Amino acid sequence: MSAVTAPAAPVPQAPAFSPLYQQIKALLLKGLEGGEWLPGQAIPSEVELAARFRVSQGTVRKAIDELATENVLVRRQGKGTFVATHAEQATQFRFLRLLPDDGSPPALQRRLLECRRMRAPTEVARLLALGVGEAAVQVRRLLLAPQGDDLQPVVLDDLWLPGTLFKGLTMERLQAWRGPMYRLFEAQFAVHMIRAEEKLRAVAAQADDAALLAVPVGTPLLSVERLAYTYGDRPVELRRGLYHTAAHHYRNELS
Repeated sequence: MSAVTAPAAPVPQAPAFSPLYQQIKALLLKGLEGGEWLPGQAIPSEVELAARFRVSQGTVRKAIDELATENVLVRRQGKGTFVATHAEQATQFRFLRLLPDDGSPPALQRRLLECRRMRAPTEVARLLALGVGEAAVQVRRLLLAPQGDDLQPVVLDDLWLPGTLFKGLTMERLQAWRGPMYRLFEAQFAVHMIRAEEKLRAVAAQADDAALLAVPVGTPLLSVERLAYTYGDRPVELRRGLYHTAAHHYRNELS
């Protein structure tokens, strides 16, 4: 009878190596997430951060460069480095890629249709990492573009937001706000969108949506589903938009 051979013990995995600048980047993100530096505020200089973290100035610079590339921080020549904010002209519409075909600057106006607090539907709860039965805030709006002396609907948006983060968000509060919606989230709810993922597909306009967009039923539309994240890769907004692209196009830059 042959001897039974014991299975070989698993080889322990070595801990993943993280470059020093990535560790500094993580510490900076932790400070941002904790509210140590707020949107629009300057962060300490590279020299100060190097002394604080006991690393070289070059290591700090590399971490800040990466955060600036990701639009988390903004460098201003001769002034320092600041936390990115949706209040700035260069960044306030960076998640909106719809542009007029005639090359004119985007000049979309919003028309709010609905704002209500409710139990998050199953799929919305899953995408926003909410628990069963948790509340969500749904916002529905139109974005309209000038067309002669009139305004033409071009986007129908449905937004879903975690109820715990957006307590007190009402139709009245939204209507009173004059700036970008992401700036409102940032200024009044301390929720800063730093990145987003999108899924695009072509769809035909259904009756209810066609009526709101003032197009015939069956009109080709671009469906854009966006999941936006804040610090710590936490999902904080699900946005489902229908884009009428008869006089507009969706533009993205790849590098």
